[in-house]
Amino acid sequence: MANPKSLLTLTSLFSLFLLTLSSKLTLSLSPFPNYPASDPLQALSFHASASISRAHHIKNSRKPNSSLTQVPLFPHSYGDYSVSLNFGTPPQTSSFIMDTGSSLVWFPCTKRYICSRCQFPNINPAKISTFKPKLSSSSKIVGCQNPKCGWIFGPEVKSKCPNCNNPSPQNCSQACPTYIIQYGSGTTAGILLSETLNFPKKIVPDFLVGCSFLSIRQPSGIAGFGRGPQSLPAQMGLSKFSYCLVSHKFDDTPQSSDLVLYSSSSGSSSSSEEEPTIAESQRNKTRLQSLSFTPFQKNPGPPNSAFREYYYIMLRKVIVGNKNVKIPYKFLVPGADSSGGTIVDSGSTFTFMEKPVFELVAKEFEAQMANYTRAKDLENKTGLRPCFDISKEKKVDFPELVFQFKGGAKMELPLTNYFSLVSSSGVVCLTIVTDGVVGPGGNGGPAIILGNYQQQNFHVEYDLQHERFGFRKQSCK
Repeated sequence: MANPKSLLTLTSLFSLFLLTLSSKLTLSLSPFPNYPASDPLQALSFHASASISRAHHIKNSRKPNSSLTQVPLFPHSYGDYSVSLNFGTPPQTSSFIMDTGSSLVWFPCTKRYICSRCQFPNINPAKISTFKPKLSSSSKIVGCQNPKCGWIFGPEVKSKCPNCNNPSPQNCSQACPTYIIQYGSGTTAGILLSETLNFPKKIVPDFLVGCSFLSIRQPSGIAGFGRGPQSLPAQMGLSKFSYCLVSHKFDDTPQSSDLVLYSSSSGSSSSSEEEPTIAESQRNKTRLQSLSFTPFQKNPGPPNSAFREYYYIMLRKVIVGNKNVKIPYKFLVPGADSSGGTIVDSGSTFTFMEKPVFELVAKEFEAQMANYTRAKDLENKTGLRPCFDISKEKKVDFPELVFQFKGGAKMELPLTNYFSLVSSSGVVCLTIVTDGVVGPGGNGGPAIILGNYQQQNFHVEYDLQHERFGFRKQSCK
């Protein structure tokens, strides 16, 4: 069993620098400014609260209504990861939080961009980098008649464009309505642009991107990797994408890991394709052989449900120690009302479980660690539980935590992915969160959200072509 003193804590935001290899693009991840190492208690409390807020928004997502767009997004938890992308002609570099729980790609835009209440550690709201459309010859405002406008607002969007309902709608020059995107505790608003997305050996023309001119608590843009047509994978025609998330830490120690985008042979974007080398093919073959896969599940909710954007997977069992926690079936499978089921979300920090599920899992940890002293004072401060004071222990036996999915794939979590050292006094807490809502039902939504903290040091693959989710343990340093 790992030494609890070596447990890693939170948190970092990652910026990415572009590398290219034939039909795939490799993005290198490195740390971004985050919380100071001196206050792990504050950071854990912040991320527990942020993860719950994110879960609330995901579970209450709705499709756009008029000019209001509500998407499941909470990027400012800063337990997230970011990517640097180049838009425009000539290219301008912007930083985006990578989010598999939403689909729109947007950036802070124009020199008049305002971010209210953006006083985050190491973030100066007055110095947030913005995209400037006037400096790009390829920047065009998306019109109301453009089918891509309907990607955001649905087919009824034309009813919101009165100037396009005349006898000659083909001559309509009215712009697509302003979007207003609401988050767990933040908002952004802007207009839609058609722009060029640039990679060193790949160009994606006419890419739909949001130009936000006003935000609340949104210090960075968002790169939506969800299942909607406006997402980056969909617009690039990717066959799959993968990432390896380096461990969350409190410092700015330079580290790097990869986000890899694989182009589909039928993709619409232009590129100079090259065959991979023999060595690369062998590495790919070895990697594929070592991955465990489980199929993506389709949410049976209505066709216009915002829950359709999520990556649902079938969680069969949660195993604590050697004991299978008996979770009621209704929480494991999404119902007709879109309640229940499990999604994978890179934008959530800690894994979220609805209260009935969490209580079963937490009680099993409590039962198997009953010999250790509970630290209930820190449970109240952080919002995490159970917490244990192990400062006087010479040896600590932590139960293993395993998620088993449909098809038999098992995600055996490293200890540092589900217990974190809270303070120098030797208290550790389970990094899974819940709220007071009993569910499923009510506003619907997934019962379990697999966050990025539990995905640390796993190679994770979203195989869009074969509709499956793959993973394996791997050091991402």
